[in-house]
Amino acid sequence: MTQNEQKELVASIAIDTLIKNGKIFSGMKIGLGTGSTAVPAVKHLAKRIADGTVKDIKAVVTSFGTQNLCEELGIPVYSMNDRIIGGHLDLAIDGADEVDPQNNVIKGGGAALLREKIVAYNSTQFVIVADSTKIVDTLGTKFHLPVEILGEARVPVVAALNKLGAECFLREGVRKCGPVITDNGNQLLDIVWKNPVNPVEMEDKINSIVGVVDNGFFTKNKPIVFTIDADCKVIER
Repeated sequence: MTQNEQKELVASIAIDTLIKNGKIFSGMKIGLGTGSTAVPAVKHLAKRIADGTVKDIKAVVTSFGTQNLCEELGIPVYSMNDRIIGGHLDLAIDGADEVDPQNNVIKGGGAALLREKIVAYNSTQFVIVADSTKIVDTLGTKFHLPVEILGEARVPVVAALNKLGAECFLREGVRKCGPVITDNGNQLLDIVWKNPVNPVEMEDKINSIVGVVDNGFFTKNKPIVFTIDADCKVIER
């Protein structure tokens, strides 16, 4: 089974399982994430809305890309600030770049980590859908941890991250001169450690650096994770 086939299978079973278990229900407020695994989840949810399985879904999205997809699929999109949302969601569903055995997560490969974290940390339930390649023993030693920063603070932020043992790279645009600019108008550092770190502690340490907006460690609202095993069976953990 290819990686894309895994993503499609995990996403479809996750959505149907969440509906069956009453975690996705008519009238709910749901956060919809960004990336190559979140896209099939959004599409499968749209199918269940279209066939009448669930109705009156109010979505808050984590990027312009997901907003465009929801508009194309007919899923109503709101802001966290809209009165009907009230700053809190029933559930958020998203993909991940890495997931460790404690269901700590790295997100932000698609440059949407800040909005993803706002949605995830303001949801009653957080759900991750991930293919088998995203399941790791430790976070941040292979896949780079994204850190969203204010451009004016780049040099001192890099110095502070170096003191934490991280190697830093400014994320450059593809088919664009200069750095990637997030949907929030900020820059991104991608950082990696040679040795494993405690993601729970490091999430707070990185965010305490002046000039850091947020980072891609997600440890404070532990998700339900849907993934796939070696026998191509979808598992929930």
